Order: sequence, then structure tokens, then C-alpha cells
Amino acid sequence: MLPSESLHRRIVVALVSFGVVLSLFVAVVAAIAVEGIEVHLVDNRLAEAARWASPRQAAGLPTEMPAGLRFHRGSDIPQSLRKLPQGVSEVDVDGVGLHVLTGADAAGPYVMVDHESDYEKVELVVYSMFAAALLGIVLLAALLGRFLASRIVNPISELADAVTHGQTALPLTERADELGILARALQAHTAELRAFLDRERFFTGDVSHELRSPLTVIMGAAEILMTNADSEATRAPAERIYRAAHEAAECVTVLLLLARAPELGRLPPVQVDAIAAREAERYRALVAHKPVALHYKGGPPFAVQAPSELCAAAIGNLVRNACQYTEQGEVGVTLGKRCVIVEDTGPGLPQAVRATLRQPGAASNGVPSTGSAGTGLGLSLVYRICEYLGATLLHEDRAGGGSRFTIVFARDFTQS
Repeated sequence: MLPSESLHRRIVVALVSFGVVLSLFVAVVAAIAVEGIEVHLVDNRLAEAARWASPRQAAGLPTEMPAGLRFHRGSDIPQSLRKLPQGVSEVDVDGVGLHVLTGADAAGPYVMVDHESDYEKVELVVYSMFAAALLGIVLLAALLGRFLASRIVNPISELADAVTHGQTALPLTERADELGILARALQAHTAELRAFLDRERFFTGDVSHELRSPLTVIMGAAEILMTNADSEATRAPAERIYRAAHEAAECVTVLLLLARAPELGRLPPVQVDAIAAREAERYRALVAHKPVALHYKGGPPFAVQAPSELCAAAIGNLVRNACQYTEQGEVGVTLGKRCVIVEDTGPGLPQAVRATLRQPGAASNGVPSTGSAGTGLGLSLVYRICEYLGATLLHEDRAGGGSRFTIVFARDFTQS
């Protein structure tokens, strides 16, 4: 899983984003409040003092101002304060911050100066406190996000690991919250699937074992008939019976292997080039009486960690199908890099079979398959064998007509 797709990361990012948005909102409200307080405490104070002092000074009466306030009119206005706009201004004079109210009345212009206002210091303290509070909100959101993510994601990860490793008893089933409901549902569904797979495996294994004995008897009887046959009319049916029984025994072996859990990493490697050459030679008799040439073109040899019976069944079924349904032209078996290619100049695949190959899991969904009557394996079962081996079955139409099937074996189990 990519870090950006992690549920843990998403929860943390969501809470941190919420903390940042909340902090920005509080910052805007705080700035508006601080500016409003400044207007109330400083601007209004200067305006009230100017309204009191201006008429008294114009009338020649004494104007004793509160500490820190100075009233100047006309030529008494300091040079640095004469060009200020009307209203309250904040200016620096010789490194000292001043609040200055500039106005005019019938007696002329005047300024009211606040020399000792400590509002700037108060404002700095207030903004510093708000900045610290906002940083604290973001950090708290991050910590809360990590805590909540751990409380939520860690149990889910634990449950996923238990399901991945095939544990029978899943964790969290005793919890009464949503995680407990999920764990119990997964455990029930996993138990149902395990029971279904066990029934299928036992059924396939039992039927296959039961078929071995009668097939052995049939093959033995057919051998006796072939040995003691005194005419071609008796020998030919006996040979057909023997071939059919032998191919049915191979089918039983394939079914038994498919019923087992794949453990490809523990199997010895088998030479795919040798299997492909043997299967091509095996079905050469199918084109002996047709204007069809069967060529084994070879290629780079490689080995695969897999049961040789399954490799032979998958490759042989494709070769047999190509030989059966090609009436003229050629059938070719070629080796590529980690792949076996079987192509023919036959009529191509019907649409129903193409739909079977396009549907994942079609082999187990009741979609009819087509294949050789000899091995009993259709293309859907070839697809199933490829899934078992971790391989990929590809199909495409040839440019000059016919079909091209490619079995691409998994890189992890392939040795060049």
C-alpha cells in the first residue's frame, strides 16, 4: 500500500487539516477582535481627549492632559507630525511608536499625541499568545490523529494479517463495536469458504482415487487384448480403449494436483522445452492424414518449478486442440522468454469460447468449455491450470487466420 493510500495517514492528515482550518478561523476572529479593541482603547481615547482639549485651548483656558497625552495646535505642531492624514495614525518618531489623532476645527489644525500608550506591547503579547495557542491546536490535532488512527487502523491491520495468514480464530471477535461486527462477519465467511473448499478438495480427491482402480483394470485388460489380438479388427479397438483409459488417468492426475494447495516454491524445476517437444511429438499422429504440418520450432530453453503433469496437460491440450481443428496449413509450437506459444491456421475460436477466456473465473462459473475429447480438458481448465501455476494464458488472432495461444510462466518460478 502506498503511503498516500494509508488509512492511518488519511486520518492524521484529516485531523491536522481540521486543526489548521480551525486555527486560521480563530486567527481571523482574533485579529478582528484585537483591531476592534485598539479602536476602542486608543482611537476613542484620543478622540475624546481632543474633543475636550480643542475648545479649551481655543478659548485660552488651561488644558491639562492626562499622563502621556499631548495636544498641539498650529505652529506648535511638531514638524514630523504636520503632514499626517486626518484621523488616527501610527508613526515612529526617533524610534518611539506614537498614536496620533490629526484633526481641524475653527481655530485651525491640531494633533493629539499619545506618547505612553503600551497597546503595541499588549497587542504583541496577545498575538504571541494566539500564535502559541494555534500552534498548540495543530500539534494537538496531529497527536489526536495519530492516537485515533492507531486505535482504528492497528486493529484492522491485525485483523487483515490474521485473515492473510489463514488463522482459524480471528482477533477482535469479542468486541461489541463495529470492528467486532466486522471480525465476526469475516470469521463466519472465512469458515464458510474454508468448508466449501475442503468439500471440493475432498470430493475431487476421493473421486480421483476411486477412478484410478477401474482405469488401471481397463488399461490392463486393453493391453491383454492388444497382446492376444489375432486380427487388426480386434487390435485397433483395444488400442483405442488403452489410449482413452491412459488419457483419462492423466486427467485424474491433473484433477488430483489441482485439488492440492499450490506449493510451487518447494518443487524441483522441470524443463518446459522438453515437455513442449514431447507433447508436440505425441500428437503428431492427429495430423498424419491431413494436409497439416506440425512443427516444433523450439526456442530458448527454460525450467519452471511446477508439477510436470500440469505443464504437460496445459501445453498438450493446446497442441491437441490446434491439431484437431486445423484442416490445412500448419501448427507451430515455439518457445519464448518464459513462455510457450502454440499457433495454428485453423478457423479460430468461436465467440462463446472467446467470452469464456475474457471472463475471469469463467472456468468455475459454469461457462461451457471446448477442448479435446482425449484429455477431457477444455480451455477453461487450461486457464485454471495457469492460475494454479501463477502463469498467464493469452489468446490472439493470427494475421493470416487461426489462433495463437501463449502461456507466460511466472518470473518467480522460472529458471532460464
